[in-house]
Amino acid sequence: MEQTETLLALFSRERVPLNQTELSLTLSISEPTVKQRMGEIYRKFSASFPELDNHQGAGKSRILHTKLKQKYYQPSQPVVAPYPEEFISIIEEKIRRFCGRQFVFETFQQFITDNPHGYFTIVGDAGMGKSSIVAKYVSEHKSPCYFNIVVERRNRPELFLKSIRRQLIDRYELLKSEDADLPKLLATVAGKLTAGERLVIAIDALDEVEQEAGENLLHLPITLPNNVYFLLTRRPFNLGQRRLAVSPGVPVKDLDLRDEKYMNFNQDDIKEYIRFFINTDPDYKDRLRNWIQTHSIADTTFVEQVANKSENNFMYLRYVLPAIANGYYNDLDLKQLPDGLQEYYQSHWVRMKMESKPGQLMEIVLYILLEIGTAIPCEMIAGIAKVDECDVAQVLEDEWVEYLKKQNLDGEICYTIYHASFLDFLKCKREMDSKRKIFKEVNQRIAEYLEKGMA
Repeated sequence: MEQTETLLALFSRERVPLNQTELSLTLSISEPTVKQRMGEIYRKFSASFPELDNHQGAGKSRILHTKLKQKYYQPSQPVVAPYPEEFISIIEEKIRRFCGRQFVFETFQQFITDNPHGYFTIVGDAGMGKSSIVAKYVSEHKSPCYFNIVVERRNRPELFLKSIRRQLIDRYELLKSEDADLPKLLATVAGKLTAGERLVIAIDALDEVEQEAGENLLHLPITLPNNVYFLLTRRPFNLGQRRLAVSPGVPVKDLDLRDEKYMNFNQDDIKEYIRFFINTDPDYKDRLRNWIQTHSIADTTFVEQVANKSENNFMYLRYVLPAIANGYYNDLDLKQLPDGLQEYYQSHWVRMKMESKPGQLMEIVLYILLEIGTAIPCEMIAGIAKVDECDVAQVLEDEWVEYLKKQNLDGEICYTIYHASFLDFLKCKREMDSKRKIFKEVNQRIAEYLEKGMA
């Protein structure tokens, strides 16, 4: 105990140990007693630090101080959240059943290895897993990130810059950067990177960005400092919509998931995803296996045929496999499953009797969510539809639950359309169904509700 007390007193100053006289005064003991205690301390630590035995005369306390600090002291670091709070739910949901895509990560890593900086874009149709790839990369590398989400109105340049600025300031302790633009932020961060360190900023769904034409999407810089990379995703653009101009010499690479050379990789990943559902997924594996056995189908046949029906679309599987497990296809064989995501949406639309009973509450609720375009509570939907809130809750929680995203906003449960592909499906219905006047009626009810709220 006496030696421990002496050692703690010796290093009570962080940078320079106390000398023997200072220790004597601090501990109220004689200097010979201090010398005797320190001799025992040096003897015990010499097994770990032989330098103490080899050093003669004064200065042993400094050697011990240096060695202990090197071995045990870790300076406090600011606690930085792995990714912004507003994206935690989407990242966790996207990586929950993540499978495969190793060829994408390997190609991106090779791009980083081969280039001092640059833009790498993953291109693919809705439902091909682009957002999941970004979420997986961010979860593993803790990269700064931004997810453009049109149904949440989280898709404007100023919101992107605000989020990325805050992430970079917190991560790299940037001073006086609250108003800095993106090129200045990147230059400052690049100056702080250590040897071998790189900054990768991941941005999902450039095609969902709402911005006036004439500038790079999200005002992404045309030049990049060394060791700074962007990992981007988007749906296919035509040439006039690309809107990512860079200076000559800035490396740019697109990986198009639809490319024929990735066909086998995509098929392998799709099959791995199906096998995960039937063998591992805690929510559906037992019921899926029961369906397979009841229909006397071999596992390999089930995987092959469902993979072919999916048309390499993970969103299709996200809907169809639970639908099979829940008994929606008990009276069908695999050949009768819908082909592709849009056909699945249409088959569900028919199954819910949306064609035979137009104008019913289920349809009105969906069109309200489509026209509002942002997350709203059940109470507001009921107010617009002019029906009982319990009836709307049943639609939200039962009939269309897998197509909607439920989130807690300021203590209130709100709903939006889950995926952009279903949003596209509903927009197509709006365009093809213009004769039925239901959209005019829905928009009129929305206007009346908002006017009443402002009165």
